[in-house]
Amino acid sequence: MDGRSGKGPKEGRKPLHFRGRVLDGSTLRLIRRAALRADTRVQISGRVCRQLEWRRPNGDLAIRSCMALLNRLEKKGLLRLPLSPVARRPRTRGADAECARAPATGRCTFEFQVPGDDARGLLVRPVLQAERDAFRAAMAQHHYLGYRQPPGESILHVGFWERKPVALVSWASATLHNAARDRWLGWDPDAKSRRLHLVATNVRFLILPLEEETKVSHLASQTLAASLRRLSRDYESAYGHRILLAETFVDQSRFHGTCYQASNWICVGETSGWSRRGTVYWKHGERKAVFLYPLHRRFRDLLAGAQSPVDTYGHKETTVILDASRLPLDGDGCLFEVLRRFKDPRDPRGIRHSLPGLLAQAAVARLGGAKSFEAMAHHVRELPGELRVRLGGSEWKSPDESTFRRLFKRFDIAAFDREIGGWFARQEEVSGQGLAIDGKTMRGSYDGDSVPVHLVSAVLHKGATVVAQTRVAEKSNEITSVQPLLDEINIEGAVVTGDAMFAQTKIAEYIVEEKKADYLVTVKDNQPTLRIDIENMSLEAFSPGVRRAQPGARSD
Repeated sequence: MDGRSGKGPKEGRKPLHFRGRVLDGSTLRLIRRAALRADTRVQISGRVCRQLEWRRPNGDLAIRSCMALLNRLEKKGLLRLPLSPVARRPRTRGADAECARAPATGRCTFEFQVPGDDARGLLVRPVLQAERDAFRAAMAQHHYLGYRQPPGESILHVGFWERKPVALVSWASATLHNAARDRWLGWDPDAKSRRLHLVATNVRFLILPLEEETKVSHLASQTLAASLRRLSRDYESAYGHRILLAETFVDQSRFHGTCYQASNWICVGETSGWSRRGTVYWKHGERKAVFLYPLHRRFRDLLAGAQSPVDTYGHKETTVILDASRLPLDGDGCLFEVLRRFKDPRDPRGIRHSLPGLLAQAAVARLGGAKSFEAMAHHVRELPGELRVRLGGSEWKSPDESTFRRLFKRFDIAAFDREIGGWFARQEEVSGQGLAIDGKTMRGSYDGDSVPVHLVSAVLHKGATVVAQTRVAEKSNEITSVQPLLDEINIEGAVVTGDAMFAQTKIAEYIVEEKKADYLVTVKDNQPTLRIDIENMSLEAFSPGVRRAQPGARSD
């Protein structure tokens, strides 16, 4: 059947389901119209997701799920799609196949990027984009199930021991049907449909062939523990939500699951012996043990309780409406004047998009709710052509996900933050306004092996505009970060507020004498002398530069 003819499905044909609902004729017609107006499958998928509001739990468009639906429709003869990039390329013998045919005892020819000289013992980190071929090849060669693209939201980990790769771990979206898990959690179908994205499945775990001198005791359980420590943080960084529970399946005819038991995983039952290939389920009769590992102490309440975890431990699906045409892009002191100051880190050969244009479009996409490079690309693609031109881009060509990823991988984010913060500060009159300084630890930045990221920010009371922020050094505190934070911005006439941590003489002198501003900080009983001095003061205000005549009195 010609998918572009507009004909509906044949009578008596089994209805199509997607994202828990039946696809009716109007939805199919909308998908066909999108196929006529776009050149690639990704563009078709993005257009359909936007029109039907198909989004992932983190708010991004459900591009991959929609593309799977498009492929199903094409196979059923209900739709005709453009050729995929894979189909357009000539078939060549891939490196994965060559490595897979190597002897099982051989070593894969691909290499992983070795950690720095300071890395000692066991280190587990996400697989880099350039290392994905090595990951696929090693799995294809050494794992008894070979390599298969992880379904849904996936995270790949590689483990190093003394700077040598020793283990590979693959995580993916949770299985839809897992009766043992659902009974143990007390899940009903409605709660499972809304919270399944908070569960991840360990689909592959491989200890690479090691040389005799590299043998490590309890390597499997140590690697699992290290991977679990950072799993939730990596999911939040990649997909905008954290993970509450990990699951895996162990073929008991081959393994006993000893490393999972040693890592405190809980065996909750067995599968019923069914498997899924694509959209078809078939019964093979081989039952597997189901192991679960909670990643949060309140996992059961958040997954199966009455209160939605989106309100307490996730991200709501919010759509931010931003009128980008009102941004001050042109004229004296405009945003582009700041963006042109930055040095382009990219190779000048083959550049299609200007640096100021990419930065402006990325900023608009982020303010519009985009949480990933893929979401940025789709957001910019859907902007009107004249608006993209005003943002320094092209009316007909928009940057893709890889363009944003390559840029920000090399870009000096610290310099960008200083310049943009100063620009925001100049857009408002700070004289007489309150400027709060406070420090916060970034959520999800602690993985058990490194110090969490701690930032100190300067925020205007009016409008909550962040005008500056800096990272606190690992062996320092917020007190020493105040001067680097405020050095680059003009706060003359402002009133700097802070908590008791900033009640320091040097900070007060710096704010008043160098920045020509005032301050208001809290004083607690942990500074008893200063507290007594303040209680003995009259109602007149004193600055650090004025010395009182009373003996023994302090001026701060």
